[in-house]
Amino acid sequence: MPESSQPTSQARKGAALARWLALALAIVIIDQLTKIYFDGNYRYGERVNILPFFDFTLVYNPGAAFSFLADGQGWQRWLFTIIALSAVGLIVHLLRKHPNQLLFCTALSMILGGAVGNLIDRVQHGHVVDFLLFYWNSWYFPAFNVADIGITCGAALLILDELRRMRRERQRRAQSDAS
Repeated sequence: MPESSQPTSQARKGAALARWLALALAIVIIDQLTKIYFDGNYRYGERVNILPFFDFTLVYNPGAAFSFLADGQGWQRWLFTIIALSAVGLIVHLLRKHPNQLLFCTALSMILGGAVGNLIDRVQHGHVVDFLLFYWNSWYFPAFNVADIGITCGAALLILDELRRMRRERQRRAQSDAS
């Protein structure tokens, strides 16, 4: 029997997974390079004004988003490490299972890249390096980094993907009810 020149379904899935992991890796690389730059060129707490509402700064966050559990005496480092490792495993599984769902996998890849970027910081330093600070008058948004941007944008895309899925499902049901 002659071999088919068409790639197998498994090979196509593997190639798609590689593309999604490459996107996550790109986020990790950009995240780590920016953190190395700010950690090496700024003093802790130093702020450099860029715009009337935006500064570069160097702060360390031993907690999670918005400094949640930042004063946890160090145990939170391991809790967030376990959570991140679990998330990495789940995301890779979902990317393998659904490699052709563009929006879903883009979202998961962005979250994966961000989770791994912050995981590297936690393991290496015991805290996450943050350097982007937005504010207005006396209101300050907590400082964040490229990994956080990946996680936030990925979460927004996941919500969009779910809303689109629900809309398609509703349309399918309406069409089947009309038949």
